[in-house]
Amino acid sequence: MVTSKKGTAFRLTSFANDWARESRYGRRMFKALLCRPLLPLLALPLLLAPVPLPAQTGAAPYSVDGRSFGRLQDAVDAIGEGEGTIRVAPGYHRDCAVQTAGRIAFIAVEPGRAIFDGVTCEGKAALVLRGAGARIDGIVFQNMRVPDGNGAGIRLEQSNLDVVNSLFRNSEEGILTADDPAATLTIDRSTFSRLGRCDRGLSCAHSVYTGVYGRVVVTRTRFEKGSGGHYLKTRSPRVEIRDNSFDDTQGTATNYLIDLPAGSTGRIANNLMIQGRDKENYGALIAIAAEARDNPSRGLVIEGNRASVPQGTGRKTIFVADWSGEALAIGPNELGPGLTRFEKI
Repeated sequence: MVTSKKGTAFRLTSFANDWARESRYGRRMFKALLCRPLLPLLALPLLLAPVPLPAQTGAAPYSVDGRSFGRLQDAVDAIGEGEGTIRVAPGYHRDCAVQTAGRIAFIAVEPGRAIFDGVTCEGKAALVLRGAGARIDGIVFQNMRVPDGNGAGIRLEQSNLDVVNSLFRNSEEGILTADDPAATLTIDRSTFSRLGRCDRGLSCAHSVYTGVYGRVVVTRTRFEKGSGGHYLKTRSPRVEIRDNSFDDTQGTATNYLIDLPAGSTGRIANNLMIQGRDKENYGALIAIAAEARDNPSRGLVIEGNRASVPQGTGRKTIFVADWSGEALAIGPNELGPGLTRFEKI
């Protein structure tokens, strides 16, 4: 067990053991990983431990500057065009809200114990954000489903968003965004588990899917147990994807681990990437400009990553599949047997 500064309990997930069992190469790589003093804690993000909680009753579940609110939307409206923090009490909150103005921080009083469960606004998400900026800290989002198949914990429609120490699970999508070329989405120390879908004749949903956001930064975060779609798909022209783990060993009918469908520049570095056996598309771990060449990709740095694929499948899998036609900056990466380093499509 690992304990936060406030005493909140967390646990490391078991993906490393799954991977080690997958092949002797995986065992060697895992041992090497443990010998590095800093990378394990960065590449193996912490998963908030599930703790049984009662449904929210009694005291008001939300507070803003000492004022209590029974509905999340009332707390959001109280901040209005200003700037404020909504503190979310422990419990299961079957509630949602739409932010249309102001800068709001949604912060769990006890990280990992404030759970938004199964209720969406506007047929989109538990939090629909189109104000002047937002921050999410320590909150769990689960069981989000809507008729169009894009039920998410967060629907981000404009402005900057910082997500830290949060958990998205058992939903159609974790985070889905619209376009905002002037804004930045930052995700740090969070977990995305059992997300995504490609069924019912609808467009696929993904663990994280961003439109044309100006910059997308994903660090020290864990993606696991996908249930369809891609783990991280972004149309951002600039990305920073580093020190994350992508564990597909228990995924079902999944696709790419990282998909930059319109191309991108920036950096993909120091990630641990494990492809599972149950794939809808096993062709690549990282895909560049597979749908369009809207963004430049020249100089995109891909280095310091560790990747493996399951053995004995007879499949050909490419570590980096590139449709951009531009010169990528692919540095040293540690690749397991059966992985082709690079292919220009």
